[in-house]
Amino acid sequence: MHSDTDHGPGGAHVLRLTAVLFLLVSALCSVAASGREGHSWANDPGASSSNVGPSGRWRGARAESEPVLTEAQKRELEKLRSIGYLAGSRPATSSSGITVHDPARSSGGMNFYTSGHCAGAILMDMEGDVLHEWRYDFLKAWPDEIESTEIDGSEYWRWAYLFENGDVLAIFDGLGLIKVDRNSNLIWERLGGEHHDLDVTDDGRIFVLTRRAHMIERINERMPILEDFVTVLDPDGRLLKELSILEAFENSSFANSPAARGYVPRGDIYHTNAVEVLDGKLADRIPAFAKGNVLLSMRSLSTIAVLDMDAGEIVWVAADLWLAQHDPKILDNGNILVFDNRGAKGESRVVEFDPATREMVWVYAGDRSNNFFTRMCGANHRLENGNTLITESDFGRAFEVTPGGEIVWEFLNPHRAGKHGNLIATLFDVVRLNPDFSPDWLE
Repeated sequence: MHSDTDHGPGGAHVLRLTAVLFLLVSALCSVAASGREGHSWANDPGASSSNVGPSGRWRGARAESEPVLTEAQKRELEKLRSIGYLAGSRPATSSSGITVHDPARSSGGMNFYTSGHCAGAILMDMEGDVLHEWRYDFLKAWPDEIESTEIDGSEYWRWAYLFENGDVLAIFDGLGLIKVDRNSNLIWERLGGEHHDLDVTDDGRIFVLTRRAHMIERINERMPILEDFVTVLDPDGRLLKELSILEAFENSSFANSPAARGYVPRGDIYHTNAVEVLDGKLADRIPAFAKGNVLLSMRSLSTIAVLDMDAGEIVWVAADLWLAQHDPKILDNGNILVFDNRGAKGESRVVEFDPATREMVWVYAGDRSNNFFTRMCGANHRLENGNTLITESDFGRAFEVTPGGEIVWEFLNPHRAGKHGNLIATLFDVVRLNPDFSPDWLE
């Protein structure tokens, strides 16, 4: 700061002391921001274990250009970092396990799922019998992150991906990503704000959603926001690439569209909740769906979009067909399946639509005997026999419906959550594995 006023020797001393304090506070803020950023060094040559001080490359959160935060801004930052889902939210009922199973009309195979009752995943058969379990607690991966256990995402695996050899990738929502083997031994860990969803390509690269709570003054001059990224890792969890979804919208022709500008400029502005790497099978009809681009879902915008990973810009959007949606998936017939949380007059539904015409070609919204609703989460999968597997997360329920809407398999989560175990544990996702999935490691 410059002033033409003569402060004298005492004033100069105060100014120098103020400058030193400012630099010290800025340095501490920079270190704190860097410490919360993702750094995969479990397999770095210079790191012997995750209990040893960090080595290798650290990636700061643009600390050089960020201002020193006020107390109100610091509180808002902590609030944003603590955003997560409850382990359970609905009173438990007496029913649990498999309540419907029509072997002749349901799709066979095993079921892999994550639940809010524990930091783990379960593999079960069609009758609900447990075949294998994985468990790994947050503090085992990051023993020095005791403060992070106050965040809901540290209690469970929000999402998990099963490899054929039994290895599993698991997300502690908003916190980090781990990889464990079939015996639940840690292979590597990365504390990089991973959340919601990931996808794995044939060459082993991992496309995962990450987020960062920080100040972006062009969005909000007074309060921090959560900025979402698509982050690409190599098979060992090392950073390859990171793209800001906010900047991808700003760099695109949709920058001023309602789909891109419909957020409230505070807090979790996008709430991106899904990522899928495209294989190019729709590119003949819609060039934006070129191989290597990624399909995204932004709940706060009620929008799904395609991100060109090379150009760093959004190249396609679809909105106004659903409300607060989750889990868009490209189907083999070229359509997209979407879990529409609140678009059916306050209830949930699953919609299949043609991305070229925006026409809805199939809708499942239940009926009087089977209305379903989940305010948060939710998932859908089109099965090999044409049925659809739906996860109604809040009520801990998964069910399989035929194209005509008949329920031929139903599972109610038997696990409980809450302080007194009186809540049904949130069922984040149930994945039906192919019927020929029968690895030799599975006893």
